[in-house]
Amino acid sequence: MPEQEQPAFLVDAYSDPVIIKLNGRISFLNCGPFRDFMNRLIPEGKRNFIIDFADCTGMDSTFLGAIAGAALDLRKQDEPGKIFLFRLGTRNLELVKNLGLHRLLHVDEEGEKAVNTDSLQRLEGEEASSKSEVENAKMVLEAHENLIKADEENRSKFQDVISFLKNQVAVD
Repeated sequence: MPEQEQPAFLVDAYSDPVIIKLNGRISFLNCGPFRDFMNRLIPEGKRNFIIDFADCTGMDSTFLGAIAGAALDLRKQDEPGKIFLFRLGTRNLELVKNLGLHRLLHVDEEGEKAVNTDSLQRLEGEEASSKSEVENAKMVLEAHENLIKADEENRSKFQDVISFLKNQVAVD
């Protein structure tokens, strides 16, 4: 995959489990469509998700917080679901483990499981650039609060970020 390619989410919402393939660097700037997608499918009854990181060149804590939030939502359902992370690569696996998310998510550490990508379609949605500063701050705040819910040890890592974002959201 060329480095210049626009980050993207490719999905098959009709498969079971639902398949999500990441392309490029995923960050607070472009993870809104993923969050919206998960927030739509979980109430519709989708319970199992595979996220393929083979072409993901990096990610930030906001995206990881969005994944954590979806996993926490899945646990609250009458029929709890699971999120499986495949082909993370060394750096992305390190990020997941540093935030304790490997205890919340199902991680394929060998990175061998291939995902059928024949029926994937590009996920469209609003990115950060089309939202207000306060809307973006709320999304980033929620993601970081999810990381703390997922692992209390993350509180010390993100307390300054959360304080700053709460002040920014309160200005609204």
